[in-house]
Amino acid sequence: MGATDGVMGGGNGLDAAASTQPQVSILTQYTKDMSFENPNAPASLQMETQPRIEINVNVNARRAGDDLYEVELKIEARAYNNDQTAFVVDLLYGGLFAIRNLPEEALEPFLVVEAPRILFPFARRIVADATRDGGFPPLLLEPIDFGSLYMAQQAQLAEGAGAPAMGNA
Repeated sequence: MGATDGVMGGGNGLDAAASTQPQVSILTQYTKDMSFENPNAPASLQMETQPRIEINVNVNARRAGDDLYEVELKIEARAYNNDQTAFVVDLLYGGLFAIRNLPEEALEPFLVVEAPRILFPFARRIVADATRDGGFPPLLLEPIDFGSLYMAQQAQLAEGAGAPAMGNA
């Protein structure tokens, strides 16, 4: 029993080291809000030309409790044929993440880059299913590089913060 107690009891310090390691877990994923509109059916289902599609994706993250964060992925897709709306899909897809021991400087990049990267394939499938179920070919969204978007946003913020200082000099 003595050997087992040494391994299980954490006498070697492994438990203490593990408790300070960054830990991230996905507690749940869910559709928070979903809307599909086909306002000009059945005419919109008889289109012979390729529709113009506009897609907008936004990420929102907020603290939901101790070590809990909710990340929302909002996807809006609109298809137009000439000046008529073919379909509109609005999806708000969320995930609840438990995050422990993550350095403060790594928290925001995780919440706006890695968490949406994890959620996106599930949201993509919901959008594809909704358009298919609405009578259209499935809308398969291209993968999104959330890291590049985050870096571009950070560069834009840095330029914006630097502009007044340079203007005052």
